[in-house]
Amino acid sequence: MNTPAYQPPFYQFNGHLQTIMPSLFRKVKNVHYERERIYTADEDFLDLDWLRKGSSDTLLIVSHGLEGDSHRSYVKGMVRAFARRGCHALAWNYRGCSGEPNLQERFYHSGATEDLEAVVQHVRQLGQYKKIILSGFSLGGNLTLKYLGERGSNIAPELWKAAVFSVPLDLSGSSTQISQRSNWIYNKRFLNHLGKKIKSKAAKMPGRLDVGALRDIKTLRQFDDTYTAPLHGFINAEAYYAHCSALRYLDNIQLPTLILNAKNDPFLSDSCYPEASLKEHPFITFEAPEEGGHVGFAPAPGEELYYSEKQALEFVLG
Repeated sequence: MNTPAYQPPFYQFNGHLQTIMPSLFRKVKNVHYERERIYTADEDFLDLDWLRKGSSDTLLIVSHGLEGDSHRSYVKGMVRAFARRGCHALAWNYRGCSGEPNLQERFYHSGATEDLEAVVQHVRQLGQYKKIILSGFSLGGNLTLKYLGERGSNIAPELWKAAVFSVPLDLSGSSTQISQRSNWIYNKRFLNHLGKKIKSKAAKMPGRLDVGALRDIKTLRQFDDTYTAPLHGFINAEAYYAHCSALRYLDNIQLPTLILNAKNDPFLSDSCYPEASLKEHPFITFEAPEEGGHVGFAPAPGEELYYSEKQALEFVLG
C-alpha cells in the first residue's frame, strides 16, 4: 500500500486546528441520500441513508462518531469518494442520532455491535452486493473493529475490507485523555449534546432517568458511569470500557483492515497506538502519521480528497 506522509494545510499547524477546522468549515456537496428505516429485534429502529448511483455490486457501510450522524462532513466525504469510484454507500445513524429519539430506554455506545450486525444482515438479505466494505470514524471505528474481532473467521462472506480512522482503541485511556484541561472544549461540547439527549429521553419516559444527576457531571467518564454503563448492562464506566475497547479484539480480526490514527490526535491516549504489537498482524495495517488531528486529515489548498479518503480508496480499491 502507498503511504505518503501526510502534510496538513499550512494554517492548520497543530492537532486542535486540524480537528476543529474540518469539522466547522468543510462542506460536502452532491451527496443526496435516500432514507430507509429498519427495525431491531428489541422493537427499536435504525435509520439508514443510502447513496446509490447506477448499478454496483460493491457497498460501503459508514459508521459515524460520538454524537455524529450520516450528514457529518467526514461521513459524506467518504461516501462521495467511494461513490465516484462506482460503489454504493450506506451511512447508518445510531439509535437516537437520526433526528428522532429512539424508542427504547437504551441508546447507543462504543460496543453496540448488535446494531451494526442488524445493518449488515439487512444489506445481505437484499442479495445485491458481492463485496461489502466497512468504514468507521472515532466511536464508529471502535465499533467496527470490535464487530470484526468478535466474529473472527465467522464473518459474513460478503465482507471484504475495512478502513477506520481516529479510533479510541482504549476507551478508558481516551476517556481520561479527552478530560484533560487542554481538551475542555471537546469535553464540554459532547456533554452538552449528551445531556440534551438524556433530558429528551427522560421527558418521554417519566421516572426512568435521573436528569438531576447531569448537574454534577463534568467529564465523559462521569457521564458513562451515570448513564451509558447502567443503561447498557455494565456495572460502571470502567467495566464498559474494558468490555468494549477494540484493543482487546484486534488479535482476532481476520479481514484486511486499515487503522489510521494521527499521533497528534487530541482525543487519543498513548495506548491507542499499538504499532509494535500490530506490526506482524496478518490482516491489520496500522498507520500513524505525525499530523492529522481527530477525524481531520484536511488536504492542501486546491485539493478535494482528504488524506483519510485517499488512504481508504488506496487500501480498499487499489
